[in-house]
Amino acid sequence: MPRYAFLIEYNGAPFHGWQRQTGGQTGAQIGGQTDAQPSVQGALERALAALDPAGPTVTGAGRTDAGVHATGQVAHADLARTWEPFRLTSALNWHLAPAPIAILHSARVADDFHARFSAIERRYLFRVQSRRAPEVLDKGAVWRVPFDLDLAAMQAGAAHLIGTHDFTTFRSSMCQAKSPVKSIDDITITEAPITGGKEFQFRLRARSFLHNQVRSIVGTLERVGAGAWQPDQVAGALRAASRAACGPVAPPQGLYLTAVGYRQDPFAP
Repeated sequence: MPRYAFLIEYNGAPFHGWQRQTGGQTGAQIGGQTDAQPSVQGALERALAALDPAGPTVTGAGRTDAGVHATGQVAHADLARTWEPFRLTSALNWHLAPAPIAILHSARVADDFHARFSAIERRYLFRVQSRRAPEVLDKGAVWRVPFDLDLAAMQAGAAHLIGTHDFTTFRSSMCQAKSPVKSIDDITITEAPITGGKEFQFRLRARSFLHNQVRSIVGTLERVGAGAWQPDQVAGALRAASRAACGPVAPPQGLYLTAVGYRQDPFAP
């Protein structure tokens, strides 16, 4: 059975996360889903089932939480027949409508390609808007805080998290990873003016992340930016290896999975 990889964009607001919910049905409320907890995976599998009676299973590179968005999610599925990638992309997008999911590219890949286990890098973006006025056009796409943030202080706090550490403090108590030890390759924080305030963008890069790790880090750094924490307190929280030492967890709507890296780009021309 030929294997295909998909580059996927979605608005996570109406979904209960990437992962199909156990016992859930995929019917017709959001892109063909009628269950109370619709998932991105479920919507994609329903679209594929319209093209392939075997009902292929879709495997994603990252299991984003409810409300989290993606501009560069990658998934794969084994289909019953060979498709020209452009036609497959168009057919899937037709069957996905009107769900807020788009297949950006499809590509035939080797049988041993695995969207999750072949990945060597993942990149996330978190958007925080600092302004007193409520968000309108970006509602559901950013985390708004009604006060200014200190960029330099947040950058200093983030520096303590670069490298290989025990990230127990910054992972969910429901995290199923075998080890809390992870390596963060880079955290870049920038600011730019917007109407009525500023937008701070947190970009994180690592081979893989723990459950809620990015949101926990951003929520803690926001406290640093607000002046409630000193930058060195981030190092202390990390050393504590205790969830109780973490700052508040940032809400999901500001988070985006922007890219998944592989040794060979499956979508390269």
